[in-house]
Amino acid sequence: MKKFLTALALSFAAATAFAQATPVGLWKTIDDETKQEKSYVRVVDNGGVLSGKIEKLIDPTKQDAVCDKCGDARKDQKIIGMAIVQGVKKNADEGYWDGGEILDPNNGKTYKVRMTPKEGGKALEVRGFIGPFYRNQTWIRAE
Repeated sequence: MKKFLTALALSFAAATAFAQATPVGLWKTIDDETKQEKSYVRVVDNGGVLSGKIEKLIDPTKQDAVCDKCGDARKDQKIIGMAIVQGVKKNADEGYWDGGEILDPNNGKTYKVRMTPKEGGKALEVRGFIGPFYRNQTWIRAE
């Protein structure tokens, strides 16, 4: 009985750890150039397709900032509440999610995106790329 309970507890712990090794959740974004905390982005799963919105900007002077450089329907929209990640799906053969796009509100450009959980789901490597050119950011799980 003791072995069974131990095995059950280990299985539960492994399942909990595995559940966190996903991009779904609230993330603190870190700027890849300045290394400063920039925002909180919530990534949600809607039927196997991930999307993410900015929930909060760290800089108190930017709370009313808009995406004046965006070229799509997000032009001049408030950055807080803006969808910046869209259409991302789990790659069945690899340990990452891709196939969608990510918006950089600072320059208004969209990039293809790949999201790879790291450190057991405590960090998320976010790669935005166009062809062979890319930028990586590491986001830290906030919850």
